[in-house]
Amino acid sequence: MRTLKNITQNSLDVIQEIGLILVAFATVIAFGVEVMLMVDNRTVTLADLLLLFIYLEVLAMVAIYLKSGKLPIRIPLYIAIVALARYMILDMKAMDSWRMLAVAGAALILAITILLIRYGHVRYPYESDSE
Repeated sequence: MRTLKNITQNSLDVIQEIGLILVAFATVIAFGVEVMLMVDNRTVTLADLLLLFIYLEVLAMVAIYLKSGKLPIRIPLYIAIVALARYMILDMKAMDSWRMLAVAGAALILAITILLIRYGHVRYPYESDSE
């Protein structure tokens, strides 16, 4: 007989997977809309490419999570760095120098965080990773 804990856990797993599929579906639609805008404008800008890259990273994050049940924290950090780069590219002319330095500093902090996480994972692996 299944316990209430098992039923609850299974229900939450199903809801989570449905949510991830919805995120993937919405990302594919957004990707398609962006491609159609590029076709209509007959031009591709660096900001467009970075947005497509963000969409691909979101899809990769969903795929990894569905496959392994784990979400490597580095993937959202990569997405954040690309989003900051895109923000700088789009609004560079309107930004004052302090804001530009703040955005660049935030990207640098995220990059250093990724390096520290990677170093910690290699130097001090989880027990299950070392087997």
